[in-house]
Amino acid sequence: MKIKAICCLGLIMLIASFATAQVSKVPAGLPCGPTISPSPTLFVNWPEFRFDPKHSGCNPYEYILSRATVGNLALRWKYTADDYVYSSPAVANGVVYVGSADTNLYALNASTGVPLWKYPTGDIVFSSPAVANGLVYIGAFDNNASVLDALNAATGVLVWQYPTGSVSTGPAVANGVVYVGADDRAVFALNATTGALLWKYTTGSGVGSSPAVANGVVYVGCSDGNLYALNAATGDRLWSYPTGSVESSPAVADGVVYVGSDDYNVYALDASTGALRWKYATGSYVDSSPAIANGVVYIPSYDYNVYALNASTGALLWKYTTGALLDSSPAVANGVVYVGSDDGNLYALNSSTGALLWEYTIGNDIDSSPAVANGFVYVGSYDHNLYAFHLPN
Repeated sequence: MKIKAICCLGLIMLIASFATAQVSKVPAGLPCGPTISPSPTLFVNWPEFRFDPKHSGCNPYEYILSRATVGNLALRWKYTADDYVYSSPAVANGVVYVGSADTNLYALNASTGVPLWKYPTGDIVFSSPAVANGLVYIGAFDNNASVLDALNAATGVLVWQYPTGSVSTGPAVANGVVYVGADDRAVFALNATTGALLWKYTTGSGVGSSPAVANGVVYVGCSDGNLYALNAATGDRLWSYPTGSVESSPAVADGVVYVGSDDYNVYALDASTGALRWKYATGSYVDSSPAIANGVVYIPSYDYNVYALNASTGALLWKYTTGALLDSSPAVANGVVYVGSDDGNLYALNSSTGALLWEYTIGNDIDSSPAVANGFVYVGSYDHNLYAFHLPN
């Protein structure tokens, strides 16, 4: 995890915090394509980092929150951990799961914030949980235990562990397999039910990116300066592309994989061949992960901006300037983009224009990425709290 940039230009940051530079409007289109098909009549899940194994970052089933209603969002509850909440929450079956630097994974009632259970992982939890088939998977940044844990989602009881090395990113679950990257230079594929090792791929350095899985391929970035495409069944390398050091987690849509890099660029690569489709230069590091919806790539940068780029061409559609660097990755739902900033604010932006629709001042860094489900927005903060926002009544 990169040490944050230190900035003393406070007055400039305050002035910049509400600046919006709109370039053009986002084209109309269908909602982001779902990769799961839950019933829309009760609970819709946000079960893992970036919503689904493809890392779309978009919930196509949200209908309570919209551009018309999001301005009325209010704090419903908050839960205070014993240290900062960098982990991004997952929501499944009425429960929200989130990790904390206090070493615990928490399970809370998604509507009320009432704690259900907590599990001590052994060290700081940067990793975001993934929930599937009654289990919740979590890794810890632990140089001693260094395991991926699989817990009973209802009780928090340990079901299995696998020694992966330190995990700072969220695992992805697809087709009965858990894929996770570790800081000891490896990507693992584990049987989701038993934890048995299916394959291991050794990279050139630590893996700071959560794997994305689509069409039988695992895509993962690495601090050795490459994005890798691996056969999901065997772990064989299909291709790699030199991007610069990658902490951004890739997203896959319509045969293209998108990822940010520490070389200041956003890349769009052919998902089958790794050929470059386009790249867009921002003003600083891009460690946040992209969200894809309606043919648009939404991705923040350390230059304080949230960018909306045409997914086919890379052309800038709009950008919104916050008051500090951005580590949080955006969530998109029903025409609204949600993202946190190190200026201490959670923003809701019009996905077509970038116009500010709502903001909430938490007052401390927000590196956690929001999860949007069932009319709630969940996000963690360095002030030790997990926040849940909902419409009044």
